[in-house]
Order: sequence, then C-alpha cells, then structure tokens
Amino acid sequence: MQTVRDASGDRYLLVKRSAESSRVRDPNTGEERYLPNAELSFEDGEAPLSVAAAAVSEPVRRVVSAAHDDRSLGLLVELADRGPLPVVELLGGYDLCESDLHGLLSEFRAAGLVAETTVHGERGYDATETTRRAVASLRGGSEDDERTGSDEDSAVNGDGRENADGDESGNRNGNENEN
Repeated sequence: MQTVRDASGDRYLLVKRSAESSRVRDPNTGEERYLPNAELSFEDGEAPLSVAAAAVSEPVRRVVSAAHDDRSLGLLVELADRGPLPVVELLGGYDLCESDLHGLLSEFRAAGLVAETTVHGERGYDATETTRRAVASLRGGSEDDERTGSDEDSAVNGDGRENADGDESGNRNGNENEN
C-alpha cells in the first residue's frame, strides 16, 4: 500500500493502480473511488498505516497506544469518571498490586493521560482532559463530552465538570471526611 495525494492535496491510500487510473481509499471515511493517475502524486515519506491511523482522533490514538489490556483501559476510565483519586483508594479498590499500579500510572503520565495531584492531603492521580475526551469518544459520544450518561440533576463543581454524585464541593468521591 502507498500514500498518494490528489491535485487539491487530499491524502489517500492507494488500493490498486492501473495504467490510466487508480483506486484510492479516503483514510478518514473508508470510501473508495477511482482517480486519474495524472491527478495523483505518489509519496514515499508517509507510511500508509500511519495515514490510516490518522483517521482516529489523537486522544483516542494516545489511549489505545498506552492501554495494553482491559485493566489498564479500565483504570483510565475510572480516573476519567471518578477522579481525582488518592493512591490509597486506587490500591485498595482495584485488583492491582502496588508495582503494577505504579507502572501503569508512570506510563500514563509519560503519555500525558494522567496527572499527579493531591486529594484530601494525599498523593493521587486524575485523568487529563485528553483522557476524558478519548473515553467519551470510545463510549460513542463526542470528544467534546467530558462525561457521558450523567444525570441531569448532577451538580457542577468549580471547574465546570459534573460530579456524578451531585456533590457541589468538587469532591467527586463523596469521601470528604476520610483520612
């Protein structure tokens, strides 16, 4: 497979080339059509698989690249839905040992998917905006939706995010008095 551009600069993936025309696929839509070879420039610099992957939004590509399995994807989803969460709660609430959790969080921090924060005076982690957009998109919503399926009665905290439990204090966990 090869990357080509038409006269207007649009990128396509070459499916089949004949003497007069070529069948090309639009990487964004998957639609195939024939274009005259005279209107196409054949490019060597862009890898066809990278061009195909570019049809998926950058936040989703980043999550897909960083999440190795269902557990790691689930951790990102939980942080997007419930975060920020203290490390102690992450260790106690999920089936991850300390080294596995630390490894995943380190990878996610390097990928820009989570950020270290302080929750109730303890070290914790929260999903970044990139992660929230990707999770919304993966769930079938718009990337502009930070959260899907939230109640209309949910309160909104100071940063504009809805709290799932309706707590206006910004405490998304409902455990403000925990030590």
